[in-house]
Amino acid sequence: MNRRDFLTAGAAGLGALAAAALRRSLATNRKDRPNIVWLVTEDNSARWLRLYDEHGAPMPNIERLAAQGLVFNHAFCCGPVCSVARSTIISGCYAPRVGVQYHRREEAVPMPDGVKMFPYYLRRAGYYTTNCHKEDYNFRPAEKKEVWDESSAQASYRNRRPGQPFFHVQNYTWTHESSLHPGGMKNYYDKTKSDPASVKLAACHPDTETFRHAYARYLDRHMEVDEQMGRFLRQLEEDGLLEDTIIFYYGDHGEPLPRGKGYIYNYGLQIPMVVYVPPRWRHLAPATAGTRVDGFVQFIDLSATVLNLAGAEIPKGIDGKPFLGAGVAPAELNARDLSFGYADRFDEKYDLVRTLRKGHFHYLRSYQPFNFDGLHNRYRYLQPAYQEWRDLYRAGKLNAVQSQFFRPRPAECLFDLQADPDEVKNLAGDPAYADTLKEMRGLLQRQVKSMPDLSFIPEPVFLAEGKDNPAAYGQKNHAAIARLVDIADLSLIPFAQAESRIARALGSDEPLERYWGLIVCSSFGRTAAAFSERARELADADPANLVRVRAAEFLGLTGHSDPRGFITKALERSTDPNEIGLILNTVVLLQDGQPGYAFDLNAFFDSIQNTPRGRGEVVVRRMEYLRK
Repeated sequence: MNRRDFLTAGAAGLGALAAAALRRSLATNRKDRPNIVWLVTEDNSARWLRLYDEHGAPMPNIERLAAQGLVFNHAFCCGPVCSVARSTIISGCYAPRVGVQYHRREEAVPMPDGVKMFPYYLRRAGYYTTNCHKEDYNFRPAEKKEVWDESSAQASYRNRRPGQPFFHVQNYTWTHESSLHPGGMKNYYDKTKSDPASVKLAACHPDTETFRHAYARYLDRHMEVDEQMGRFLRQLEEDGLLEDTIIFYYGDHGEPLPRGKGYIYNYGLQIPMVVYVPPRWRHLAPATAGTRVDGFVQFIDLSATVLNLAGAEIPKGIDGKPFLGAGVAPAELNARDLSFGYADRFDEKYDLVRTLRKGHFHYLRSYQPFNFDGLHNRYRYLQPAYQEWRDLYRAGKLNAVQSQFFRPRPAECLFDLQADPDEVKNLAGDPAYADTLKEMRGLLQRQVKSMPDLSFIPEPVFLAEGKDNPAAYGQKNHAAIARLVDIADLSLIPFAQAESRIARALGSDEPLERYWGLIVCSSFGRTAAAFSERARELADADPANLVRVRAAEFLGLTGHSDPRGFITKALERSTDPNEIGLILNTVVLLQDGQPGYAFDLNAFFDSIQNTPRGRGEVVVRRMEYLRK
């Protein structure tokens, strides 16, 4: 970057050009490998930056990086929440393949065989590695000093040996979801710099003072975090390091406004990404400065990219590939047009949704579509916008588009993001898009089978059987998972065609096949009434507790039988807090959704309070919500 850009753009207090040049000449960092810095902001989608959307916030420091670097128009986090996204980054692996797809983890798991957290390879190549300071990985902690020379609030590249190249991560929490929680932000309701009347609301959001204030406040937070990053960039300048440092800026996942973070829509997945490559290292960039790159990049690619830039070893067991550095051809990069996304349990709210983005089409597959988006999650509903949205729905004051968040979802959605960036017009049933739907459905089916996707095995079962080596466990159960995917996808064909295969699943000797057969029944709803008697048998006496619960769930959702007795009995039988958490998700679904059942579980909650069965945030939060 031209030093004058920063010196003339708000770098107050810096010395004269001659002094800065002297500092730079004294810096012992002229070497054959670049320094690499990541500037990471929390919880922000690309649309919140003016760099991507005319309604976004001006961020002049990032815009100056972009003018002298590359802007990635299509960058995706894969998993739209902190621990899942960061686990994807640190491993270079798709989270559902290696068992780190749940936020927050109930139990940490090891890295896959043959793969280390990627800064390990940088350290082995001679880099000084520092992280300031958020980690939030779902993996078991690495050995001390194996990954980071220092990871703390005080971590700094300045502590390296003279001349040693460094990799430094600087995290900024200013845009985190908590900034929209009045309970922790006493100035939340203060007047904003951004004009609430001028913000552009997503089509799914109601036009209210509450939502407009949240939008305006969030724009303000972006402008403020840009100032924070500007101070760090000036520090690099003062240290004479800009000309030898490749700087990445990105958001760690999508926005905290309702239907963003934690959700698999594009606002949860598409993040801003800018990479500044100084002139000395411009040969490592696949395009000239100031270029906007259209090729798709994902968080699985970040580790491979940094290792490639550093000339370090790229482990064979990862899923990503470099988008910068030696061997990256511009034509190949710009031809990349696929991204894969995943959303599973988010705190106490369970789900299983997968997504494929190809070009401007976005395909969403909800494997449990009855789990409506707005299902209660304590942390989400600390935000006034979430609270008001639900209140307006319950009062019948929302239109159909705004109400969808609180209603069962289609099993498949297809959105054209060019025409419908807010993703409110589902094209999955439009004959004009039948070929596109078929293609993307097939691509996603191959993806979840080939990994294989561990989420088709319920989390409590996975933790009991596979937590010590998730990737190997997945390979061992590869064929079984493929069969479960096939059963799950019966919900995508007409019931008359699926009925005999559902019957086989419900009669299978394999409990997980019965489990998924019942989920398919719930997906069909009352259309699957022919299986209500079989469901009653399973709800009452199946050897597998989770099968009983899914059977009761189907009976309750369709109104064929009162599910409360079955579910209470299943809770009393369970000794596993992970299983209890999943069962309580069904309780909240049946209570808050249609037709609505009043559960009284106080006696059960009293019996597990302060016992191993009642441990963990998932169970504790559900107990807090459900207690009468």
